[in-house]
Amino acid sequence: MADFETRLDRLAALAVRVGLNLRAGQEVVMTAPIEAMPLVRRIVTHAYQAGASLVTPLIGDDEVTLARYRHAPDDAFDTAPAWLFEAMAKAFANGAARLAVAGEDPTLLAGEDPAKVARANKARSIAYRPALELITNFAINWNIVPAATPGWARQVFPGLPEAQAVERLWEAIFAACRVDAEDPVAEWARHNATLHARTAFLNGKNYAALHFRGPGTDLTVGLAEGHLWAGGSEPAKNGIVCNPNIPTEEVFTTPHRLRVEGKVRSTKPLAYQGTLIEDIVVRFEGGRISEANASKGAEVLAKVLGTDEGAARLGEVALVPHSSPISKSGLLFRNTLFDENAASHIALGQAYTTCLRDSAGVSMERLAERGANASLIHIDWMIGSGEVDLDGITQSGEAEPLMRKGEFVAGPV
Repeated sequence: MADFETRLDRLAALAVRVGLNLRAGQEVVMTAPIEAMPLVRRIVTHAYQAGASLVTPLIGDDEVTLARYRHAPDDAFDTAPAWLFEAMAKAFANGAARLAVAGEDPTLLAGEDPAKVARANKARSIAYRPALELITNFAINWNIVPAATPGWARQVFPGLPEAQAVERLWEAIFAACRVDAEDPVAEWARHNATLHARTAFLNGKNYAALHFRGPGTDLTVGLAEGHLWAGGSEPAKNGIVCNPNIPTEEVFTTPHRLRVEGKVRSTKPLAYQGTLIEDIVVRFEGGRISEANASKGAEVLAKVLGTDEGAARLGEVALVPHSSPISKSGLLFRNTLFDENAASHIALGQAYTTCLRDSAGVSMERLAERGANASLIHIDWMIGSGEVDLDGITQSGEAEPLMRKGEFVAGPV
């Protein structure tokens, strides 16, 4: 097996060559935690080698974030750097690529006032929306890639010394991102082909709905009119084929915002903005969450659902086999980038409108009529496991087995 530095460099190369598929002359706007600087520097090097005209890293720090919650005046939590997000949106509109290095401590804000956390998140969501819409609509090529940090590693391996925990987390990241392969780029080409075959099968089926059944779950998710399944690499509207998430194991589409019914229980905790929300149980009626509970983080969940009208509706449903490499690792990463690729999941909030046929140039009002949800948020949480079955419901109302005990039993398996 290659040494650490070689694999770190491979991960950086993947982010640029496979994740962004960066084009000569493009700018890159990158966000990252300060502990990820060794990876950030390698990404910057590979980006310039690929012909980037400018790479602009924006670096975050946990201690700076905590200082705000502990010392800022109360009215500061209704403020967000709109000027920064406006600049990011302008950069994307002018052709810049977006790269995010993920590695934040998932429980950073667990001890802070939930009301302040909710207010700060809402203010940020409102300010960030112009940039977020360009990302969710795939106007640009974008990518999220992970980096092991002490805060995150302590949550995944709480019984280990910090240095050993970070080392173990890096090993898990390299395995999940397929950089242990002799030729990671070729390995990703093969993996993308598998995901594309699965989306082709589901698009051919054109199911009207999905029916999930398992412990605490009996949920029917209606699918938007003219929905499309996606997964793995896909073309952005700027013509560049990119892999938005590294790692990824999912295929996903757009639910109908008014046609979700039943009860569903989360199968993994949701790490959201520094708070861990556990044992989520919700009931949907007419597409909207009518009841919501959680054994931990319930107050934060309630604040999230109150962000706007669309926050309590679904914007995504995704299928992931229980035997995915991330699931087989046996680790709870407490990071959505990983945990969503260990289990089938749903997402509250904003829909990916590119998962609708003939959506280019169509107004949000018309897309809403077809079922697409709109919101300031997009939050994935996991509902799949080795105990969950799934049927596809045909346009004529017949149920067809699609997954049993978390594994595909139809189409490419």
